[in-house]
Amino acid sequence: MLRTVEIPLWALMLLVAFAAVTFASHFLFPSVRWFLRRRAERLVARLNARLRHPIQPFKLARRADTVMRLVHDPAVAEAIAEHARKEGVPEEVAFETARRYAREIVPGFSATLYFSVAMRLARWLSKHLYRVRVSGAPPPGDPDTTTVFVMNHRSNMDYVLVTWLLAGETSLAYAVGEWARRWPLRPLIRALGGYFVRRRDLNPLYRRVLARYVQRATAAGVTQAVFPEGRLSRDGALQPPKLGILHYVAEGGGARDVRFVPVALNYERVIEDRSLLAAREGPGAFRLHWWQVARYLLRHVQLRLTGRFTRFGYAAVSYGEPLSLRAFLADGHHDPTEALGGALMARVEAVLPVLPVPLVAEALLAGHATLPAVAGHLERRARAFAGGRHPLHHAADAPRDVALAALRMLEVRGVVRWEEGRIAVDGGQIGLLRFYARTLPTGES
Repeated sequence: MLRTVEIPLWALMLLVAFAAVTFASHFLFPSVRWFLRRRAERLVARLNARLRHPIQPFKLARRADTVMRLVHDPAVAEAIAEHARKEGVPEEVAFETARRYAREIVPGFSATLYFSVAMRLARWLSKHLYRVRVSGAPPPGDPDTTTVFVMNHRSNMDYVLVTWLLAGETSLAYAVGEWARRWPLRPLIRALGGYFVRRRDLNPLYRRVLARYVQRATAAGVTQAVFPEGRLSRDGALQPPKLGILHYVAEGGGARDVRFVPVALNYERVIEDRSLLAAREGPGAFRLHWWQVARYLLRHVQLRLTGRFTRFGYAAVSYGEPLSLRAFLADGHHDPTEALGGALMARVEAVLPVLPVPLVAEALLAGHATLPAVAGHLERRARAFAGGRHPLHHAADAPRDVALAALRMLEVRGVVRWEEGRIAVDGGQIGLLRFYARTLPTGES
């Protein structure tokens, strides 16, 4: 029993490694998970005491449990059987396909990461890049109603800006496109409550799994944020709504009403503007490569270190009139989803903020080539929008000062230059001016 046994060093190391893994998996990891879960539960309890839209238990459930409930949903089970019949595969194979779709879609929300890290980072980034202005306020929470914030999509900063502004109200569940499925974005966005939506390689089984996830989350009262346009606007104008997510929400029904809250966003400078314009001219989707992001960040750090960085002007957010899904459907519509999408986008446009740079871009495109002429255009447009629902930022300042500040921003970007007191527009930048002019509301009320 007490004899010394010689074994090779590699075997000893292997035994120690196995022992360490066994100890960790049976004793250490469960204890750590229990400790972290207890801390998370206390954090959620404190947050729900102050949030106007509390975090729902559905959002806090273990991701594996939500996936299993989703794939065993009766509607999904029916779609699995239909998929197996059409594709000529065993139902077990179709079931695994549905489970893969569910794992791809379902997030794994972390309240600690969302409120302790992401919210602070979003606030810092928003305030360091823009002068943020907010008009109106979201409606108070209702325990019997699910709130869905409906927004136009100007920039990827939309996620950051709205996450920060609504952090005192609730946590948002975003539908996120395929661009964010790469590491390290995928685990981060999943932990922040975002769920992934494919835009390619769709089939009826995938659509049913996605639909049932959205409907289950809505029925459970999870606060959501939806971009009906589906992607960033390539030309600056509001785009016709894509009805997928709205259709799933409207089709879900249930005892809980849904309240849609329109949110309109506008910027004096969209970070991706030139990339969006380039995407209009060439085939393929809008994409940002890692080297483009690295180059931009390097340039930003350089400007910060040399003290030459200036913020990108205004980022404005305004809240529109909420819409009750139950009341809307009670009116009767030939195509309820299409009518709902149109009504929501109209409410977003009705409160779209008006900013100086788009107004100056409009003036330059109209042929105004001197500072007094541009200032006169701003003054006339301010009067036209006065009394309406569109927030007009910087309206209290002298039109000449507003015009000069906006022109300086365009001059820094090489869009305009001064020639003997006149404003000359770079011919290659006309598309950029049109992009910003289209961000203005088409109506004046």
